[in-house]
Amino acid sequence: MQSSTGDTGPTRTPRAPEPVHAVSTRGLVKSYPGPRGTTTHAVRGLDLDVPQGETFAFLGPNGAGKSTTIALLCALARPTSGHATVAGADVLARPHLVRRHVGMLFQHSTLDADLTAEQNLRIHARLYGLPRRQARLRTTEVLETAGLTDRRRSPVRTLSGGMRRRLEIARALLHSPRVLFLDEPTTGLDPHARAEVWEQLRALRDRHGSTLFVTTHYLEEAENCDRIGIIDRGRLVAQGTPLALKAAIGDDRVVLRTSDDSTAHGVVCGIAPQDIAVTADAGGISLRVPDGSAWIPRLCTALERAGIAVHTASASRPTLDDVFFHHTGRSLHTAGGGR
Repeated sequence: MQSSTGDTGPTRTPRAPEPVHAVSTRGLVKSYPGPRGTTTHAVRGLDLDVPQGETFAFLGPNGAGKSTTIALLCALARPTSGHATVAGADVLARPHLVRRHVGMLFQHSTLDADLTAEQNLRIHARLYGLPRRQARLRTTEVLETAGLTDRRRSPVRTLSGGMRRRLEIARALLHSPRVLFLDEPTTGLDPHARAEVWEQLRALRDRHGSTLFVTTHYLEEAENCDRIGIIDRGRLVAQGTPLALKAAIGDDRVVLRTSDDSTAHGVVCGIAPQDIAVTADAGGISLRVPDGSAWIPRLCTALERAGIAVHTASASRPTLDDVFFHHTGRSLHTAGGGR
């Protein structure tokens, strides 16, 4: 019989809801003193939201601010101004919680080459305070995920570059982080090893719903991600899905190689609408037009009438490098170097 006082037992404090975004920043800035009283801005007013379970790529050249942003989000560096939360914790107010809830793959290897794969993982487990039994269990699990179970007792120096990178990803997962940051995860690896690393990352996303925040300057890697943020000189200049970013440019790129590109350039300029730029360089004559495949017969006919032989003609959809060029005025392949 229910009590007339309405007493239903001890009151339970409701659990705080999981944050909608694994990473969220507003006006994030990182500046350094420069020479002669100047200021160098590595990150400039970053506003960004990365939902839980998303694979997000920061795409940009070396020196764009990618690694600095990672350091800020992992509470390894203090922002000059602005606000950021990672896994629901403020990077300034609760940096210890941020570090506990994130995994980090650095751009350069930090494995001990003289220790075995298993020993490298055990050291990491001790640093994060994992109980011995849990450390053994997690070591077995992450080695299996990385496809390195049979190499657990092999010294790291005997592993290939791809195996070492997979081991580093396994190590970053050992304490079950909510967000995994990967700074240039496949730099220096051959195409086969890069493919193996991305196969492991896709498995993490599919099996565990992990949030992956990847920095890269490889266009094909960015295509593997759910969304992309293009960063240039510390500013986020565009973001969206790879498909949406390319679709926003819209027009196809037509490239022609002829027997006389200099004369052909004038002929093509006379045909193309005035608002379409026609360029001529070592790669041939190029222009961007809607439905490029329909333009090729028209251009070829005009050139042949002018007595110019067309050696090759191609039309291609926009690429991520085209997207980068559209927003920055530079190709990603030729954008500035240095970190």
